[in-house]
Order: sequence, then structure tokens, then C-alpha cells
Amino acid sequence: HLPIPLDMKYITGDLFSCPRDESLAHCISGECRMGAGIAVMFKKKFGRVSELKDQKKLPGQCAVLAHDQRFIYYLITKKKASQKPTYVSLRQSLEDMKSHCLQNGVNRISIPQIGCGLDKLQWSEVSKILEQVFKDTNISITVYSLPCVGLKLQMHAM
Repeated sequence: HLPIPLDMKYITGDLFSCPRDESLAHCISGECRMGAGIAVMFKKKFGRVSELKDQKKLPGQCAVLAHDQRFIYYLITKKKASQKPTYVSLRQSLEDMKSHCLQNGVNRISIPQIGCGLDKLQWSEVSKILEQVFKDTNISITVYSLPCVGLKLQMHAM
């Protein structure tokens, strides 16, 4: 059979304005500190950090919170907040998330440009990994990015 390509859309806007039934995903460290970047917004919005820590996930795995009618995925891409992730740990954590999605009937996920903010991975590479991991599934991914002005405003607001 022909592989089904990943259905990936791009939206300029606020990730948290996505439909309430779309699951969300972003990258964090195993420490679950979430002290910088978009992770701060996830911590404010969804909290339950002790619940994430109790899952004792390692780099290459994915912690999950059920929230209303969706899941919030925390891709563990590094052990400590001060470290940088690798493409390998990102891919492994995405594979782990994919398994959870398939087991739980999740077919729509909204994400920021994961790994590309403070973590310094290249989106051109990350988008290829997403394509490889999620092709042949019925999972669609919407990538949100803030307009440049919005990003500066958001950083000042913190």
C-alpha cells in the first residue's frame, strides 16, 4: 500500500486557542520544571506537576495528563532543564506519544514548533521526524506559531 502522508497544518496564533477537543503536546525535561518558554504557559494552564513527576518518565518517553475531553502530552526530551535535547530523544518521545494516541483514539494534536525555541533544534529536521513518526496514522497535527510581535509581547508579560 502507499504510505499515507502526515496531515500537518500551520496556523499563526495562540496554541491555547485551538479547539478544546484537540490534544496538546510540548517538550519538557524529566525534572518537569517548566520554568521557561511555552512550558511556563502549560504549567499555568494545566498544573498538576506532581502528577507528571509521579509518572517517573525518562528522556525518550512521554508523560500524559487527561484534561476534560483531551490529553496533554509532555514529551520528555532531556533529563535536566539545563540540558539540550537530541533528535533521537525527541523521536523516541514522539513514538511514545503516538502509541498513547493510537490506544486512546486521539487523532488531532496541536503543538508549538516543538524543540525549536529555547531547545535550539531545527524545525526543518523536527518536521521530518514528525512526518516519519505519524505517517500511516489517522493523526493530524496542527503547528501553531506566534507572530513575531506576539512572541515579544508574551515574553514581556512573563
